[in-house]
Amino acid sequence: MKIFLTATLLLLSNLLLAQTDQKIYDIIHSISAERLENDVKTLAGFGTRHTLSDTVSQTRGIGAARRWIKSEFENISKDCKNCLEVFYQKDLVKKGANQRIVKDVWVVNVVAIQRGTKYPNRFIIMSGDIDSRVTDPTDYTSDSPGANDNASGMAGTIEAARVLSKYSFESSIIYVGLSGEEQGLFGGQGLAKYATDKGWEIMGVMNNDMIGNIKGVDGIIDNRTFRIFSEPVPPTETEQQRRARRFYGGEVDGISRQLARYIHKTVKTYMPEMNPKMIYRLDRFGRGGHHRPFNDEGFAGIRIMEAHENYTQQHQDIREENGIKYGDVVEHVNFEYTAKLTAVNAINLASIASAPPAPQELEIGGIVEAAAKFKWKKATGTNVKGYKIYWRDTTSPTWDHSRFVGDIDNFVLDGIVVDNFFFGIATVGKNGFESPVVFPSKIFR
Repeated sequence: MKIFLTATLLLLSNLLLAQTDQKIYDIIHSISAERLENDVKTLAGFGTRHTLSDTVSQTRGIGAARRWIKSEFENISKDCKNCLEVFYQKDLVKKGANQRIVKDVWVVNVVAIQRGTKYPNRFIIMSGDIDSRVTDPTDYTSDSPGANDNASGMAGTIEAARVLSKYSFESSIIYVGLSGEEQGLFGGQGLAKYATDKGWEIMGVMNNDMIGNIKGVDGIIDNRTFRIFSEPVPPTETEQQRRARRFYGGEVDGISRQLARYIHKTVKTYMPEMNPKMIYRLDRFGRGGHHRPFNDEGFAGIRIMEAHENYTQQHQDIREENGIKYGDVVEHVNFEYTAKLTAVNAINLASIASAPPAPQELEIGGIVEAAAKFKWKKATGTNVKGYKIYWRDTTSPTWDHSRFVGDIDNFVLDGIVVDNFFFGIATVGKNGFESPVVFPSKIFR
């Protein structure tokens, strides 16, 4: 009996070890709150980063800020033997494009690409916003340090590049500073269109917008919870796809929601002290963020941000009224929390970029049968170990059950009634990393 128990414990131990990778823990521990603080202070020190602000000064305005960001990416690239392709991507936005564009302006994004070793045209993206604003969105001269909104997200993106550039991945990672967010999501629109024109295969966009505040306007202080916003289904779905959902389900199983679930699972696995909260909404109520333009182009995209916002510290003129200090200044940013959310991004970038491509053309069957049936087109590549079927109760937000089925292209899950669950399949690499789950897109009988 003792030998049996020992062998069982060893087997369970090996299974547990197989589910994690030391590289991911190393990435978490490499994120530096001190470097993040220095970067936020530098970005806030440009006075204003309003999209329409000065572009000539070396010390003030969005021009100086984006040149500094580009130089940071270039320095990171030098340290990794030129592993990053760093460039500006820009579009001219004409006066009157909306009420916040009061003069012609070049909306300039700063892009750094870390090419994958096997799939250089497959990308997972982390973004932060360069620009800032005060109360009046057309005021491009007043001081607008934007320490949390969104120097925190921009600093996090730079820090993720510093850490992940020390590794190589099968797929490509893009680190990007997007401009024009406060004026109407123009930077995201420009890069999303650029990606479409270039034929990039984008696996997902992690938009980081405000990842540094732990004390909400409601008085709650929380340095462990964060939100993952994701829309339920793509806005690009066809009428035929919409009608099919009435009969087969999938109202909360679009590609962005699967990306949110992937992030949730990775964090629960490697950072159990954190509390990821999936929000079933494109963004905050009636508000927007830079993942939306990518969603509009048909790409998966989510927003990662703090759980408790403080509205006295965002989009505010710097002032004090009735004992309340208004303004988005550095002292309101909690850098240990920013480091945690930067790590959340970094480990998911690394996990997705290490995984093989997801299966294609997943079909599901099993109508009026005591079994769920699947067939799919196998993923390309030599790193594929096999496929894992996931399923969950129809009311569950997460994939709660799974079965690895090997390197095959069809399977029958006996004893599981298709009516009572939702299903998906992920590709599992020989290195243990999994692709995001794919939801069935076709039915067979």
